[in-house]
Amino acid sequence: MSSTAKAERLAGVLSSLGRTLVAYSGGVDSAYLAWAAHQALQADMLAVIADSPSLARTHLHDAVSFAQENRIPLEIIHTAEMDRPEYVRNDPQRCFFCKDELFRVMEDFAQRHGFQAIAYGVNVDDQGDFRPGLVAARNHRVAAPLLEAGLTKAEIRELAQGAGLRVWDKPASACLSSRIEYGRPVTPEALAAVEEGEDALRALGFRQFRVRHHGELVRIEIAKDELPRALTVAMFAEFTRIFKGLGFSFVSLDTEGFRSGSMNAGPSVQPLIKLLT
Repeated sequence: MSSTAKAERLAGVLSSLGRTLVAYSGGVDSAYLAWAAHQALQADMLAVIADSPSLARTHLHDAVSFAQENRIPLEIIHTAEMDRPEYVRNDPQRCFFCKDELFRVMEDFAQRHGFQAIAYGVNVDDQGDFRPGLVAARNHRVAAPLLEAGLTKAEIRELAQGAGLRVWDKPASACLSSRIEYGRPVTPEALAAVEEGEDALRALGFRQFRVRHHGELVRIEIAKDELPRALTVAMFAEFTRIFKGLGFSFVSLDTEGFRSGSMNAGPSVQPLIKLLT
């Protein structure tokens, strides 16, 4: 089935939901879903973005700007996952507790404001990765319109580009907590160090990267096509200046480059993930 046919199927799925809240983060999947929901439902939809210490200010501001540019109605809510010990302890189930908190708050909002459904931006490709948040979504009976329409990540980007949405090629970005190694508690200080480090890399002109927090050591991942610019003595000195200034004792550049989910790849983590899947 073509992506155009899948887009038509998506419109039908969305129209069947009634008044809908869309879990929105500003990434391409949730942004395209919010846009499509607005096209299908007009005033009967509302995009909802959850603000918390794990959301980078840069991403919040960009998400708000995108909604305003496309006249998508938006509500900023506040979630308290940092108050949940099971989230703060940061084991491989952390994402479950984050999404459980998000959907709990959205359910309360929906009941108070007369919304019939909650939808989020999971797609076909997301099923092939370790994502505990999908379990939380199923527990809360959250609709997955992109998945139901059979859309892959590449097709969502293609449709977003065709719709003239500037986020169509936006690099993927998970929450700041995903940068902290499992077993190391999620703290405001650790989140701030990651956020400031990523802001600094962005200011240097890098586009796709991650700052991985391993306690005293920071591991910088930069997309392979951008690595040549990072692999200079002058840039090494700049990385050292930035990250030692943020409190890290050791600064490393990962020679494998940027890759989503690299925190799930370690030999100490894989046995835990296998037990959970």
